[in-house]
Amino acid sequence: MSQGAHLEILRPFQVTCGGRQVAVSHSAQRLLAFLALHREGTHRRSAAEELWPDCTPCRAAANVRSALCQGRKFGAVPAIESVDHNLVLAPSFSVDFHEAWDAADRLVSGDGKLPDGDRLVADLSQVLLPGWDDEWLLLHRERWDQLRLYALEALAQHFQTEGRHLSALQTSLAAVSIDPFRETPHRIAVEVHLAEGNVASAVKRYQDYRRLLQMELKVAPSPQLTRLVRDLTRT
Repeated sequence: MSQGAHLEILRPFQVTCGGRQVAVSHSAQRLLAFLALHREGTHRRSAAEELWPDCTPCRAAANVRSALCQGRKFGAVPAIESVDHNLVLAPSFSVDFHEAWDAADRLVSGDGKLPDGDRLVADLSQVLLPGWDDEWLLLHRERWDQLRLYALEALAQHFQTEGRHLSALQTSLAAVSIDPFRETPHRIAVEVHLAEGNVASAVKRYQDYRRLLQMELKVAPSPQLTRLVRDLTRT
């Protein structure tokens, strides 16, 4: 990317400009990430309060000013725009999270053609800002996890319909890694094994999931999932 810059927050935080990684201070990283997750922009006061909740208002405001000075521009590429005390990430910045979110949202809503499935699976398997423990991130992570779960399930079902069993299985397991208690991806995995004729794998997947639910939640799989393997487990 020769003219603009790219921000990654689905993997370890990184800014690249002209194809080269740019060093970014810790405070500027936090402000850039915050603005990336507030695509329409936010008031400086709101950014200060959320990013530095344990500081006094004056100290928090000073931290925002410092972060702005350190992250407003990378070379000739503007990073942050400020208008009437509102801050927004500059249009010259592309963000991996925006691309993945928009593709997942289109997939779940059924709006438009199917995106590059393999690439999207890789993006949807990523945690938002891994290693960061900021409290303001919690809701954003939860929203991302819910969207990527639904998108991964939709992709897995699409791959299964196309007979792409390996892709369907890997995609369903990516969803399982996000929420191991959620039944839908386990059911898709069972259905894929059955479609391949791998009866033992289907039964094992079901039994492992049933055991997990019993141990952790004291509940059983749904009748819908149980029916898939009921006749297979009878002796």
